[in-house]
Amino acid sequence: RYFIGLREAEMSSTLSVCMLSSDEDEKENENTNVVDDDNEGNSSSVEESADEDDASDAYNLEEPENNGEVKSVEDTDSEAETAELTIDVPDSKLIQANLVVSEAKTFSELGLSRWVCEQLRQLSVKLPTPVQANCIPHILAGSDVLGCAKTGTGKTLAFALPILNQLAVDPFGIYALVLTPTRELAFQIAEQFVALGARIGLKTTVIVGGRDQVEQAKNLARRPHIVVATPGRLADHISSEPEGIAKLFKKMHFLVLDEADRLLDGQYGEQLKTIFSALSTKRQTLLFSATINSALNHLQQVSVRKPYLYEDKSGVATVDRLDQKYVLCPNAVKDAYLVYVVKNFHQNRPDSSILIFSHTCRECQALAIMFTGLGFQVGSLHSQISQQERLSSLIRFRCGRIRILICTDVAARGLDIPHVDLVVSHNVPRSPKTYVHRVGRSARAGRFGGAITFVTQYDITLLHEVEKLVGKKLDRLNVPDKKVRYKSVLRYL
Repeated sequence: RYFIGLREAEMSSTLSVCMLSSDEDEKENENTNVVDDDNEGNSSSVEESADEDDASDAYNLEEPENNGEVKSVEDTDSEAETAELTIDVPDSKLIQANLVVSEAKTFSELGLSRWVCEQLRQLSVKLPTPVQANCIPHILAGSDVLGCAKTGTGKTLAFALPILNQLAVDPFGIYALVLTPTRELAFQIAEQFVALGARIGLKTTVIVGGRDQVEQAKNLARRPHIVVATPGRLADHISSEPEGIAKLFKKMHFLVLDEADRLLDGQYGEQLKTIFSALSTKRQTLLFSATINSALNHLQQVSVRKPYLYEDKSGVATVDRLDQKYVLCPNAVKDAYLVYVVKNFHQNRPDSSILIFSHTCRECQALAIMFTGLGFQVGSLHSQISQQERLSSLIRFRCGRIRILICTDVAARGLDIPHVDLVVSHNVPRSPKTYVHRVGRSARAGRFGGAITFVTQYDITLLHEVEKLVGKKLDRLNVPDKKVRYKSVLRYL
């Protein structure tokens, strides 16, 4: 473990040197939550159903004592009695995977073909979620749709199912283009299409940065049914071959913008203009996002007809099954508090998965080195490592080979990782919407989950903005100062 730590530290140092050589990259990473332009990464995970009443156990972050019995923690430095260091998240393996829809509708009642319903049954997807029940009929009817729903509520299937349903009638040429802001999300969406379209011999291709551009051009020339792409790389293909690649999209039926608020925030303006110029004006446009304001403001530039608007009526940006707390600590020793919380959570739940979000690539790499040096098996995911390394870390985390993944907001959008038990924000995001997307990696598809945000003396205003957006006050998680081991962490700072 020691030599593995040294080796990873050496590799990380090389990355850091490369990062420091570019003032422009450093400025981008330090001053914005968006660390990756074209290089970032909702699928509906298929989980086995179980009785919700059995989910009575709660996670606890306290050090195990007396055969696992949790005791109250008293802070000797304060007269106030501190709360027990727990987070109320029942065992995710005991939670029913599919959300129950208020309307008694099945997928067949939504107008989907028999083969689609049979494929869903084989994948153990039984009932449509509200966003699916409301959007699918309108998509099948030919309307443009703007769907806004909480993270983890099945937005991917809301557009994938009707597209496949219509594709089976006339499977010719490039039928649908799905644009996403991140690479990892593009691969994830493509996987969902492949699983759902296995019965009809569906052909898909993923066009993202970090891959061979010539090979991608060959794949596009084969006219796959579904193209999932990030804007930057696809715009490069269209610009380089306006008489070749661009013509492939002229008869396309569907344009989907997943995470539409991010795609339409202005960062991808030129790339989207290039892409839209190559698309058919008769297309059907579908926009999906967890937040709706930005998408509404830019709707006219992508929709060619009056759209159907679906918005989650709860008015809360996060799901009820997510237990959200914050830790108030001094900025100088924040990392020591982070290690204490993660260590105790992991000791009590060794099979749990923890996702840690940091603000910059440099901070992400530093945390990875620190946790590795302290004996944790962790992976890292940010825009300054290769696409192969990013996918490798994500796959190892998904299959349980590593239990802790440290990442930037490149992983905050749309990624559906089964059983993320705890999402930790090393800092309060500057944009409250980023917080919503971060914590949305947990408590997905009806499961329970937890989220802990570390707040310093400089972040109080940002915390209030987050609470205003999610519509609730976050509970404070008190950490006893005397149990935090500062010296073991400070040597890595």
